[in-house]
Amino acid sequence: MSALPPRSIAVVLGTRPELVKLTELIRLLGPAAHVVHTGQHYDEELSGRFLTDLCIPEPTYLTGIGGRPRAVQISAALAQLDAVFCAEPPRAVVVQGDTNAALSGALVANARAIPLVHVEAGLRSHDRNMPEEHNRVLIDRIADVLCAATPKNRDNLLAEGIPAGRIEVTGNTVVEAVRGQLPTSAQRFAELGRLGLVSDGYVLATVHRPENTDDPASLRAVLAELASLAAELPVVLPLHPRTRARVEAAGLAELLDPLLVTPPLGYRTFLALAQHAALLVSDSGGVQEEVTVLGRPLVVVRNSTERPEAMPDFAELVGPGRQLGEAARRRLASGEAGRARLASLPSPFGDGLASRRVVALLVGLAARGSYAAVA
Repeated sequence: MSALPPRSIAVVLGTRPELVKLTELIRLLGPAAHVVHTGQHYDEELSGRFLTDLCIPEPTYLTGIGGRPRAVQISAALAQLDAVFCAEPPRAVVVQGDTNAALSGALVANARAIPLVHVEAGLRSHDRNMPEEHNRVLIDRIADVLCAATPKNRDNLLAEGIPAGRIEVTGNTVVEAVRGQLPTSAQRFAELGRLGLVSDGYVLATVHRPENTDDPASLRAVLAELASLAAELPVVLPLHPRTRARVEAAGLAELLDPLLVTPPLGYRTFLALAQHAALLVSDSGGVQEEVTVLGRPLVVVRNSTERPEAMPDFAELVGPGRQLGEAARRRLASGEAGRARLASLPSPFGDGLASRRVVALLVGLAARGSYAAVA
């Protein structure tokens, strides 16, 4: 689709959500895409499987970044990305979201005067305790093209003084990611059978954010509520390695006993389980978007959210502890009628054409050398 020279668009990423959300864009770019993986999510279980499952071409890998402190990750990525862009200058750089990898790619593009496209621009939680909030604000200030997923994201950018000519409302690439990766009905039910689950008869939970895992009291509160729910219906918990380490360090392993704990799941497997869950409980930003495509209810365990579009129809924001259990039971009580209502609602994150719109912007940007000539 792109008709761009081979490896002329550098796509910098480093985490599983970025892999998921940029897969269709990379596919549409074809040979023009040069994928650079910083290794922020660095092990085979977390990232390698996603590359294979999503059929992403072999990236250029950076080293010494995964598992390091935030400042070390960014500084190490800056030096290596600068060397990559010096050896093979791209016509444009694409980053997605608010990760350390995205910030690193944005800063190097800016330093080398390479046009920068920020996919999923304009998200704001207004919570300065979130490192991601700092990252996305900084990226938006220096991006040449800001691909806002929703009109609300565009409004956030305008309110901060970003010129309207640099902003495009494209929709969120998560919509095509979910639609493209969701397994068939037969494959989904086979996965349920493998785990001994029945459709609409279990809760699917994920917990990984520092606000829930780094404080033993918060982690205990979340796991205790999930264990309480497990007395009523199965609770499936794909356990992030970081969360497992925090559970063990805090001496909370017994709270996992009532849960159906699995290793981290491939994206297609996760979507299969999410599609048939009676309820999801998560602190993930991406899951807040995915449930709007799948039409499933979600309890978000976080202090704040940058995705208010999912509230209140699809999701409810709570802190750890009793309010988590209360919200979960309230959502479960809505039953089949509640899930049917959600399934009938359109996703607020777009129509599934976001990646095509971003690629069209990239073609124009790369051809002219600057977005100012396009606008």
